[in-house]
Amino acid sequence: MEEKYNTLEYYNKNAKIYCEQTLVSEIQEIYDAFLKELPPNAYILDFGCGVGRDSKYFIEKGYRIRAIDGSEEICKLATQYINQKVECMRFEELEEVNQYDGIWACASILHVEKEKLPAVFNRMIKALKENGVMFVSFKKGRGYQIKDGKYYNYLIKEELEDLLNTINQKVKIIDYLE
Repeated sequence: MEEKYNTLEYYNKNAKIYCEQTLVSEIQEIYDAFLKELPPNAYILDFGCGVGRDSKYFIEKGYRIRAIDGSEEICKLATQYINQKVECMRFEELEEVNQYDGIWACASILHVEKEKLPAVFNRMIKALKENGVMFVSFKKGRGYQIKDGKYYNYLIKEELEDLLNTINQKVKIIDYLE
């Protein structure tokens, strides 16, 4: 029997604990790789921003940020943390076209079911300006896992490349990180 999950419900119920656990992280190398591809004062979509740790870093470095997350409770906490409105929005609701220099999806779209990933990637790619840059991260491996009521998508690099090919997108992969 397949285990049930409701990822957003988990984050709404555990927002405070989750935010406390994720505030500290050593990802400077990833920030540097992403930001060196962007123009000064770039407009970045933090797509599934969680507590806003990354948004805050980008804001402090002079970038313009739109931060979104699907969890209402996390959006409230992140709004306070980054001192900027964080919008509550699901990934499949992204409608913008040609808006962002970069999209940062750190440990966020890994919660999207595999069959829905092509549509989410299409929305992300449409929202990017020409020559825009995307950072995405997934759990490394194959298949998926339900853990603590959350869905996690596992991909290997070849699967990510195949996925991008199925939506006819050539995207520069800077590095594959788990």
